[in-house]
Amino acid sequence: MEYTMRPPSFDALNIQTQLKTEGYGSLLSAVLVARGIQNIAEAQALLNPQNETLHDPFLMQDMSLAVTRIQQAIADREQIVVYGDYDVDGITSTSLLTAFLQAEGGDASYYIPYRLGEGYGLNKEAIEKLAQRGVGLIVTVDCGITAVDEVNFANSLGVDVVITDHHACKDILPSACAVVDPHRPDCLYPFKGLAGVGVAFKLILAMAGHERQQEIVDRYIAIVALGTIADVMPMVGENRSLVRRGLLEINANPPMGLSVLMREAGLGDKPISTVGVGYTLAPRLNASGRMGRADLAVELLLTSDAVRSYELALELGELNRQRQTVESEILTQCIAQLEKNPPKHAILLWDEGWHQGVVGIVASRLAERYGLPTFIICMTDGVGKGSCRSWGGVNLFALLDSGKEYLVGFGGHALAAGFTVAEDQIEALHTHLCKHVNDFVVEGEEKSLLLDCSVTAGELTVDAIAQLEALEPCGNSNPRPMLLLQNAIVRQANAVGQGRHLKLRVERDGIVIDAIWFSAGARSVFVGSRVDVAFYPQVNEFRGATTPQMQVIDLCPCQSVDIYAKYFRGEPLSCDEAKQLIPERDVFVRLWRYLKEKSLQMAAINDTVAHLCTVIDQPDSNLPQVKICLDIMEERGLIDLATHTTGYIISLNKVDGKVNLEDSAILRRLRAAAGGNS
Repeated sequence: MEYTMRPPSFDALNIQTQLKTEGYGSLLSAVLVARGIQNIAEAQALLNPQNETLHDPFLMQDMSLAVTRIQQAIADREQIVVYGDYDVDGITSTSLLTAFLQAEGGDASYYIPYRLGEGYGLNKEAIEKLAQRGVGLIVTVDCGITAVDEVNFANSLGVDVVITDHHACKDILPSACAVVDPHRPDCLYPFKGLAGVGVAFKLILAMAGHERQQEIVDRYIAIVALGTIADVMPMVGENRSLVRRGLLEINANPPMGLSVLMREAGLGDKPISTVGVGYTLAPRLNASGRMGRADLAVELLLTSDAVRSYELALELGELNRQRQTVESEILTQCIAQLEKNPPKHAILLWDEGWHQGVVGIVASRLAERYGLPTFIICMTDGVGKGSCRSWGGVNLFALLDSGKEYLVGFGGHALAAGFTVAEDQIEALHTHLCKHVNDFVVEGEEKSLLLDCSVTAGELTVDAIAQLEALEPCGNSNPRPMLLLQNAIVRQANAVGQGRHLKLRVERDGIVIDAIWFSAGARSVFVGSRVDVAFYPQVNEFRGATTPQMQVIDLCPCQSVDIYAKYFRGEPLSCDEAKQLIPERDVFVRLWRYLKEKSLQMAAINDTVAHLCTVIDQPDSNLPQVKICLDIMEERGLIDLATHTTGYIISLNKVDGKVNLEDSAILRRLRAAAGGNS
């Protein structure tokens, strides 16, 4: 695990004091300061914002053209098809616009391409089928911005196309009746971070008119929030307002299908946050598209039939379980390959047997695990359909564009994209990606975990964690608080969830805290080891008890123990590292007194270094110094040391006269490394 702490303000202590004076807890104050809050006014603006005014949808380029063409189709009773995508953003966009057009009297239906056969976006076969049905207008949602040839084909068949999308544009825009995308170079819309469902929502706001805005918000905002969270859009600006309002509606008055899905997922009686949407609801909707049944999720969000809602929710739950099984199998195969050939600059793997619907989520898992941009390809008849996920600020769209000579096609955005590649071009593509991946890193993006602050176990109370909920809605660009607990002892580690997750108990300063590490897989965590834990703080409710819990992001041997390991292996130490290992004289004195007292009771002392720290009143952070003390005592002949499964076996030796510890070669070596002044 590589991590960095958010740099504190130059006046951090003073600002934290001000915040605490105003009633903000210590932990929340520390996180606010880490996020750059400079005063009380900024804290209040972040935590207690009023409902911001939504931007005028007509600021989007071509919005007037889109509204005019769709309203004409409604008036003329043309067949309108909402053409969507099979992920949650596409599913919610499709449901949203279809429901609105039908409510406005339009002859509207929807079409989502079959992921495993048609792939992403507009395709000529689908357009031809729709034209034969008599469709006069196709309105795309969450797709279409790169469909230049497909729109030309639709035009040749007499089918008009209106495009709404939020993905990155290429040099040439499709020749549609209207192209609504905030990423158009000539679009002056002030917020560029909308999801596909956000752009579709802006379209229906424009069609409904300003006087009906509140009605439209009340009716559809829950679906807008669902798609925005699921597509990991930046949780700032207008998105923050849309999602905040949407979460209130989801908790107070969710649409029928969503309400049934919440109960099926075990969330019926719990407040829904961005975490509940992102980790519980979205995967169930996403599974329908990944397994080739996106129509089920759209139907769930559109239906008003309670019985049908229940049937659909159960079916989505089963599809999600199937998706988990397939994903786990592919992930295991990928990890096995990478262990044989460790990756360096980027991961690219492919196989004939992999399920096209889950390679994207496998790419996400591998990017997180190895800290590298990841490209996973499913091969069929010599053609590969790939999905990729970013890491370390790499702009995937720009990177793929730089290697487009090796691709049949591609699309997406900076953090996630899809592409098609011929089998004989895969090796050349891999070489290109590895060579140029660092050319497309967004300046300022961190390549390691960016943690808010380090905490003690005593600070992780239920009340303190509950206060952090004021930062919601959290997500991309406004992440959940990420904290660091250092020098914790692993007391328990058990695999759960059919081996996919790890349930842990860790101890620090005598306080034991439960932890869960999702998708830890086969990672080894040894009971008794000392670790630094990066985690999301959360509250766990179980059998009437409410307790703090850590959702582990990553963990590693604690930094100070790592320094001792470097010393033990004989590796060079930096000046600061050497200083951390040199014990104070008081540590020697306390340890020697304890060992002498124990030796009067037993010939050999069986003990752990962690326990020795406790009994001689040393903090956990001094564990490496205590180990150095034992090494020096052994070197000077005071004790004999033997390792044991539970720690050390220590025997005191009879020594004539006094032993000068200052003559220790170990101590001289450490002091020399520390600059000779310690």
